[in-house]
Amino acid sequence: MRLFSFQILACLGLLFSSTLLVAQSTAVDYPYPVQFLSLNIESKPVRMAYMDVKPAQPNGKTVLLLHGKNFNGYYWKTVVHWLTTNGYRAIVPDQVGWGKSSHPDIHYSFHRLAANTKHLLDTLGIRNVTVLAHSMGGMLGTRFTLMYPEMVEKLVLENPIGLEDYKTFVPYQTPEQQFQKEKSATFESYQQYQKSYYPVWKPEYNDLVRVQASDLKSPDFSTIAWSNALTYLMIYEQPVCYEFNRVKAPTLLIIGQEDRTVVGKNLLSKTEQAQHGFYPELGKQTVRQFQTGKLVELDGVGHIPHIQTPERFLKALGDFLN
Repeated sequence: MRLFSFQILACLGLLFSSTLLVAQSTAVDYPYPVQFLSLNIESKPVRMAYMDVKPAQPNGKTVLLLHGKNFNGYYWKTVVHWLTTNGYRAIVPDQVGWGKSSHPDIHYSFHRLAANTKHLLDTLGIRNVTVLAHSMGGMLGTRFTLMYPEMVEKLVLENPIGLEDYKTFVPYQTPEQQFQKEKSATFESYQQYQKSYYPVWKPEYNDLVRVQASDLKSPDFSTIAWSNALTYLMIYEQPVCYEFNRVKAPTLLIIGQEDRTVVGKNLLSKTEQAQHGFYPELGKQTVRQFQTGKLVELDGVGHIPHIQTPERFLKALGDFLN
């Protein structure tokens, strides 16, 4: 056991040398030009990737799009097209630790990611936004709204995770344990997990599997896997569900009714799995906590409404924005 622990630590020490601090996924072509913001986090130079897509006929409004745990800015392309067609400026960051941004070995927190995002908006001279946040982005969007209420005009949460406190029923895993799981990932394992996002799997959904699996070919995949492990713990250890009642911005909750996502679900028994992640009920419980909340329930829809049924998602979004 001591030898094994020493080998792991030695391996990690090599992985996180300064030459690997800016590991990033570059294999995927994003739908719009990608720019980079330089940051210094815990004395480490990092870069935050983002798309800033401006409309031909601006209406003066900006939407900030926040991605989920197993995604990056790429999967917002249809939504960005709709937003810009309707006059909205779209700001689409890859959070530090994801996509084309750096994957540093740091203490990840929703507070830090929110502060990074605020710095990006300040740099771009943007004072007010509507926040559109999916999955893990819902946790970040909630934290951002609580930290910077003066900036957020409206909040839209699309099948957010964190509607329940996972650490109260999911067994704890150390970063090293989660790292080993992340390191063993394959295209097939990513695909199998993403199949749980949809009631019926379609071949075109493999595009998002391809984007996620592009990291597997990166020479810095070990660094990426370690940041994936740390951000899993961020979700596990930093719930926001106890603070929804503090959100003052008008909030729209869009919930695909077939979603059964639970972070760490594979660590639960079948009986335990059936007791959690029931989004039809979680949506109703959550919307009542917001000071000004509206719930849109999408029947027959899973974890990613804007991918599975973009027309219905964009109809709900447009009604709320207008």
